[in-house]
Amino acid sequence: MATLKIPSHVPHPSEDSEQLRGAFQGWGTNEGLIISILAHRNASQRKAIRETYAQTHGEDLLKDLDKELSSDFEKAVLLWTLDPAERDAFLANQATKMLTSNNAIIMEIASTRSPLELLKAKSAYQSRFKKSLEEDVAYHTSGDIRKLLVPLVGTFRYEGDEVNMTLAKSEAKLLHDKIADKAYNHEDLIRIVTTRSKAQLNATLNHYNNAFGNVIDKDLETGSEDEYLKLLKAAIKCLTYPEKYFEELLRLAINKMGTDELALTRVVTTRAEVDLQRIAEEYQRRNSVPLDRAIDNDTSGDYQKILLALLGRED
Repeated sequence: MATLKIPSHVPHPSEDSEQLRGAFQGWGTNEGLIISILAHRNASQRKAIRETYAQTHGEDLLKDLDKELSSDFEKAVLLWTLDPAERDAFLANQATKMLTSNNAIIMEIASTRSPLELLKAKSAYQSRFKKSLEEDVAYHTSGDIRKLLVPLVGTFRYEGDEVNMTLAKSEAKLLHDKIADKAYNHEDLIRIVTTRSKAQLNATLNHYNNAFGNVIDKDLETGSEDEYLKLLKAAIKCLTYPEKYFEELLRLAINKMGTDELALTRVVTTRAEVDLQRIAEEYQRRNSVPLDRAIDNDTSGDYQKILLALLGRED
């Protein structure tokens, strides 16, 4: 399976803008044309198209797409067309709404983006919603979940490869001691997960596995449905092995009991320009089915077409 395919010759943003405008004219909307353009443009190209569209037509491309499209296809196109930082801000805000509270989405954004990407998302959040992401997360959560999520979204982690092995050994022991005592919400445990660089955390967890004979995931298995514990485990997975986290999310989204389109759309649109290739490989390894075939079997229509185009498959 290929990664997102950007044509070798990409039309000028004004050409794309006019083509999209044309897709909205006349009887019905030309969904195929919308997919053929937007699904084959990277983030900076999509931004240029939006800017050109606004300058030329005095209207917001996103609003016109919103008017012309519907259902899951509309959601996928709108999410994809957004600038990545705007997209994260939108998803995070949706997740903090009282009635649709979804702490896992906040955790996912905070843990799988680079420090700079998270900073840009928080800046976009402030710009759009006139509040800070930390403020909204703190307001809409409580207890242990708040203790975990607020520093997760608030920390600017070191991004380099430098690792302190002495620290990794001492913190691996500290984590083991706290988990053995079932002190899953201990401030030191939360501090290590929410502030250490991904390289440092990986070194700590590797030492944990070697020294104590178990991956931390297994030691955190309690069989309980405790939301904080599930969130803690997911954060560790996102920080150290994001493909595994997203593969599991896709596996749960694509199942015989019905499709979770929101999760499926979110993973494909947010990871298409990042690591969707690795996620697809992990999915095939885990499920013995190519991800594009699984999506093909589980979706239909224009929604199916844009997801497959973002996966790099051309029919």
